Amino acid sequence: MKPGDMILTPVPQADGKLKKRPAIILKEMPGYGDFLVCGVSTQLQHYIYDFDNIISPEDEDFKLSGLTMKSLIRLGFLAIIPKSNILGTIGSISNERYNGLLKTLCNYLSKNIR
Repeated sequence: MKPGDMILTPVPQADGKLKKRPAIILKEMPGYGDFLVCGVSTQLQHYIYDFDNIISPEDEDFKLSGLTMKSLIRLGFLAIIPKSNILGTIGSISNERYNGLLKTLCNYLSKNIR
């Protein structure tokens, strides 16, 4: 498993329950080999302009992603997932999309640094 891979994993929901869903590996974390991931959802109404990313069947990397329908890559839905909780890899996103996600997240996190 590597950054940019689309995985299937139980992810904590707002109600505290775990739901099996696709997620994208953003980075392997130091120390224990856990992964920072962002959730992927078909609930497009949660889209945050200039932050989240929509992947559609018309996109070049959609087929490679392993997704079956238009989906929302939610940068605001981050989790640390142990390697043992990853059920498998279903695909991957393009390097361009992956780098764009990291750039957006880094830009957001670096705003107004004290």
